[in-house]
Amino acid sequence: MTELVLHWSPLSPFVRKVMCCVHELGLESRVRCMRTKVASQVPNLELTADNPLIRIPTLVLGSGQALFDSVVICEYLNSLSAGASLYPGQGDERWQALRWQALGDGLCDTLIAWRHERDRSPDQQIPALLQGARLKVDSTLDRLEVEVAELEAATFGIGHIAIGCALGYLGVRFNDLDWRGQRPMLTHWQSEFEARSSSQLTKPPSQV
Repeated sequence: MTELVLHWSPLSPFVRKVMCCVHELGLESRVRCMRTKVASQVPNLELTADNPLIRIPTLVLGSGQALFDSVVICEYLNSLSAGASLYPGQGDERWQALRWQALGDGLCDTLIAWRHERDRSPDQQIPALLQGARLKVDSTLDRLEVEVAELEAATFGIGHIAIGCALGYLGVRFNDLDWRGQRPMLTHWQSEFEARSSSQLTKPPSQV
């Protein structure tokens, strides 16, 4: 079998999403992780050979072709598995799974933008951006609290992984944010997600 090379970093929630899929699908022997550093202000020019956007995750196939981003990579990995699928085949269940994936990925995007703005010096920060990010995060978490019962009832798949990895990133980069206090059902769901083998194997260093 052809080896796949994944440009990887331990703190990226999108890389963790891909690696959760790798473990859930039993593809560990086919994927080799390559430590790749990326930063918005210091582009990793070596990565342009595989990804002109200079982002991770990036998956390099045996043919030399590279796939990006996590949405495409996860679906490609799912196509390699002969076992259970992480994507419902059709109908409402499929659209719900893809919707949850979009919600989890969107939460990650918002958190990353929030962190970048928060980490700027106070005199350079734009308060409206910080307030807007907080509003979007709180709104998303409130919606997930309402939908926990549906998450629990649905077959575990790509939507659960995307949401779980986003909440994991929230715990690592915003550990001073008390998001759990008013969302007990989502907190319980996240603890169950983190107890899965695929989650244990992909925890960021500060969570191990």
